[in-house]
Amino acid sequence: MRRLSAALLGLAALLAGALPTARSASAQPAADTMAAIRARGHILCGVTPNTIGFATPDSQGVFRGLDADYCRALAVAVFGDPEKLRFVPTTAPQRFPALQSGEVDVLIRTTTWTLSREAALGFVFAGVNFYDGNGFMVRKALGVQSARQLDGASVCLQQGSTTELNVTDYFRTHNMRMNPVTFENVEEIRTAFAAGRCDVYSSDTSTLAAFRIGQGAAADQYVLLPEIISKEPLGPAVRKGDARWFDIVRWTHFALLTAEELGITQANLARFADSTSPDVQRFLGRSGDLGKMLGLQPDWAAQIIRQLGNFGEMWERNITPMGIQRGINAQWTQGGLQYAPPMR
Repeated sequence: MRRLSAALLGLAALLAGALPTARSASAQPAADTMAAIRARGHILCGVTPNTIGFATPDSQGVFRGLDADYCRALAVAVFGDPEKLRFVPTTAPQRFPALQSGEVDVLIRTTTWTLSREAALGFVFAGVNFYDGNGFMVRKALGVQSARQLDGASVCLQQGSTTELNVTDYFRTHNMRMNPVTFENVEEIRTAFAAGRCDVYSSDTSTLAAFRIGQGAAADQYVLLPEIISKEPLGPAVRKGDARWFDIVRWTHFALLTAEELGITQANLARFADSTSPDVQRFLGRSGDLGKMLGLQPDWAAQIIRQLGNFGEMWERNITPMGIQRGINAQWTQGGLQYAPPMR
């Protein structure tokens, strides 16, 4: 009887291992992204190839923009050096396989936080650095003043983006016909729209504003329609299964927000050294052990501000020139949605 019981227990254990539960089937493999980053000596940061205000190479080939600055902030947090990273430009269809395969350590690429991208693709978003929404742009000569007048229009869209789904749903909901003209990358869309291959260019409003400002003297030929048809919270994404790296990415974002809330800027940082505020002292790494908790230097957050500025400064440098107001991207104390949990 004992032999039979042992055999049955062994068979049960074997079957339990062969038939994964729903929980184990969805679990991600253990990872140590930080160990790989330190061994490599730099961070691999996935960005858009060319979106003004977020990530675009300047005349010297150096990436500039809000997302590019977030990549640099991570490099400062980990290495104390904003140059210890490599930008990896990815198209919309390429970006998710690049993150899944480990080609990039983090994706900061005007990417919308959605349920399916976390639950099905195995990612987790560390925060929102830009609250956006899907909109429509047309040529002024078309004489259109509302998206409800676009029945039968040809629409330039990016493959593999939430925009493609949003626009399809919008036209279907309003019983309108649409002729989609899809492209893999943003540059192809811009060229096609400027050449008149489609009536409408649809994307996040920030992307549309970047296109318009990039037209120079011809910018007033294009009109952004008033309808915003979706919520597009954009932010950094990492692979699930590595809580340590996720924490660093998340709290780098919150450090940028916290500095702005506390009034700490790149220019006045030194003046806060003698502050008696417990919040400031913890932020500067002069008290507590926040850096140790993350596996970083005590003054990691202060170093980010010293070298790059706070969130508001990044916004002024990269987004304000596009003519986009802070709006809902303002601090919660200013009526916006940006809100950082306590750093304590």
